[in-house]
Amino acid sequence: MQFDVTVFADDLNQAGRLAQAVEAFGFDGLWVAEAAHNPFLLLSHASLATERISLGTAIAVAFPRSPMIMAQTAWDLAAMSRGRFILGLGTQIKPHITKRFSAKWGKPVKQLREYIESLRKIWHSFQTGADLNYEGEFYRFSLLTPYFAPPPTPCHRIPIYIAGVNTGLAKLAGELCDGFHVHSFHTPRYLREILLPALQNGRRAGGRMEPLTLSCAVFVVTGEDDEAIEASKHLTKSQIAFYASTPSYSRVLALHGWTDLIPRLNALLRRNRWTEMQALISDDMLEAFAVSAPPEELPYKLRERYAGLLDRAGFYFPFEPEDSTKRIIWQHAAKAMGQNASH
Repeated sequence: MQFDVTVFADDLNQAGRLAQAVEAFGFDGLWVAEAAHNPFLLLSHASLATERISLGTAIAVAFPRSPMIMAQTAWDLAAMSRGRFILGLGTQIKPHITKRFSAKWGKPVKQLREYIESLRKIWHSFQTGADLNYEGEFYRFSLLTPYFAPPPTPCHRIPIYIAGVNTGLAKLAGELCDGFHVHSFHTPRYLREILLPALQNGRRAGGRMEPLTLSCAVFVVTGEDDEAIEASKHLTKSQIAFYASTPSYSRVLALHGWTDLIPRLNALLRRNRWTEMQALISDDMLEAFAVSAPPEELPYKLRERYAGLLDRAGFYFPFEPEDSTKRIIWQHAAKAMGQNASH
């Protein structure tokens, strides 16, 4: 298992320094989410400041961007990083696509399939100079003159990961992709019983023989004393409650018999009753969703829980090297990685 971290940098001028710290700890990869900032700008800084770690998006929202724009951005980042860039794509959910991005929402699984197919067609044209010709229900590309095509690069095989909670996107990942970002809102049982079979079915349907890489930033509960642990519990329960209130994630709850929570959480969400929402998440639910351990034990517990399930794993909190508690975690994660290498 490889250990990765997630980086949020409000000051992009500090992104290179943060990336260097990730590499200095010995981590395998750095992921950036699309939140308050464009993830590709942070990764451009990180690519110039590092030499070894992989750099990827977890995730970049696909549909508001034309596949041509995404193809050019990924092509340049792959070249800048000398082949270390991973393009992680996500569909987001309908309200964000239509209301935040003012983009169209239709059939997300089919649209993402076409998105990935057209990306690879565009990259093939970039690399070989072949005519660009792709036509689907959502995307059509038939023009690429030499002036607008970047030069070929030895880093043209750009890995594509997609993210998802349900089986439709998992099957698509198995069929077409190099990796799958397992949503943090999952349980090991859900991963084992629901997602893995869907991923394997997709792999067989696509006739792909190479292994699919599974990655996840896992919910955790930790702290150096009782007060800190209690605060961590409340925070993680709030995160679980937020995702549990989203109807498209209901299958995770259904597997465990927790569907009665969905209407109650939805009602509280509409009234912005965040404290009451997290109070509905029991300690048993918390244990199912999160890895709980003191800071010095957390990486080993994560590795033990997800052995044979995940290929790349990290924690559902940002990399902050100055935080004393998290620094203990990073240090022990480096030791856990060393044990991985020895085995």
